[in-house]
Amino acid sequence: LPLCMGILAILALPLLLLGISGIIYIYQSVRWLLSKSAVQNKVVVITDAISGLGKECSRVFHTGGARLVLCGRTWEKLEALYDALISVADPSMTYAPKLILLDISDINCIQDVAKEILNCYGCVDILINNASMKVKGAVQSISLELDKKIMDANYFGPITLTKAILPSMISRRTGQIVLINSIQGKIGIPFRAAYAASKHAAVGFFDCLRAEMEEFGISVKTVNPTFICSYHRQPAPGNWEASIWKFFFRKVAYGVHPVEVAEEVLCTVSSKKQEVLMANPIPRAAIYIRTFFPELFFAIVASGLREKLKTEEEN
Repeated sequence: LPLCMGILAILALPLLLLGISGIIYIYQSVRWLLSKSAVQNKVVVITDAISGLGKECSRVFHTGGARLVLCGRTWEKLEALYDALISVADPSMTYAPKLILLDISDINCIQDVAKEILNCYGCVDILINNASMKVKGAVQSISLELDKKIMDANYFGPITLTKAILPSMISRRTGQIVLINSIQGKIGIPFRAAYAASKHAAVGFFDCLRAEMEEFGISVKTVNPTFICSYHRQPAPGNWEASIWKFFFRKVAYGVHPVEVAEEVLCTVSSKKQEVLMANPIPRAAIYIRTFFPELFFAIVASGLREKLKTEEEN
């Protein structure tokens, strides 16, 4: 009897882990199927559809049966995306995407493009603001002209398009607006001042919009990944891996894959979630520390920055 009990005790943990894994897999599979069915026949607009994340969002919404309107700056890349989507999907279960030329940083053209978007199907059910521009550098080295360009791409562009589409949604008293933002809309990271400022501004705008649109039945949602990495990006080498700064923000540097973000966007659209933070516990902790213990947060960032600069000088 003691031998049998011992064997059962040894097998209990693997069996428990196997059972939990099975439950999680079933839950995720059901969630994925429900998400795809929720966007079937919906008119979905995706900005910067030719980016890595834009392509993945296009893929998941296209296979879900959405009527896509894909926006991008380069016609050749839009056509290549169109061909890629058509070649892998079942034509009897999907719609051929509509293609629209749009440079989200060109504010003056957005009103006309918005009319073109609405003319595709007569309405927009889901607007996914995906376009974004990044810049890295010390504050004093970034020109004011570049600061304004970043704000146009990451803030004024998305809100201008949103305002142009909004009257149609309000008249129909339905619709969803999704902002794919960044964790840097929650916390600022050194050498990314312009980018962080634009992301903070976007979060503020869409938080206010969410409250204002509730009476019209329009949902406003934000998805905030740590950092969207490229398909082949590898972590940069460095000898300050053990620093408190690197420990605090290590997942910010490594980021999440576009496929993960696209699938989360699809699930968010089909759920009641209003804000999603795609981050491991360390960046999440950074946000809470910034909120409740700001002096500690500032000290950690300053300490890490000093160590980074010292390491660069030694190299």
